[in-house]
Amino acid sequence: MPEGHKLCRQCGEVKPHSEWHRNSTASDGLSTRCKACRKVQGRAGHLKRQYGITEAERDEMIKEQFGICPICLRPGPVHVDHCHETGRVRGVLCFNCNSGIGKLGDDPDTLRRAISYLEGQAWKPILIAPGVYQLPS
Repeated sequence: MPEGHKLCRQCGEVKPHSEWHRNSTASDGLSTRCKACRKVQGRAGHLKRQYGITEAERDEMIKEQFGICPICLRPGPVHVDHCHETGRVRGVLCFNCNSGIGKLGDDPDTLRRAISYLEGQAWKPILIAPGVYQLPS
């Protein structure tokens, strides 16, 4: 083994110490897997823990969406979208669309009001009691 290098148990490649995370409990002070392998396994573990799906299942969803975000129709969706109440996976979105619907609380009524606003229909609430407003029909 060349000085300043280590063999990754995961990918079998010999890499310089700069490609390893530190591990103070290990005899050599370095992790057993290189940074690249830890990143791949970390992402796969996150998908399984958070959404109950594998990377292959996520990739299949992206393929079924023709490789585009179903909201903005731009290529390259990578963010798994799910219902925060049920945990059910709905699809794979781009960052902006996933963030946008999340910031609007995953609420269809809020999204409909946002659409009306964007289409130029100003929201003019009707005051029916102090602090209580009704949407116009």
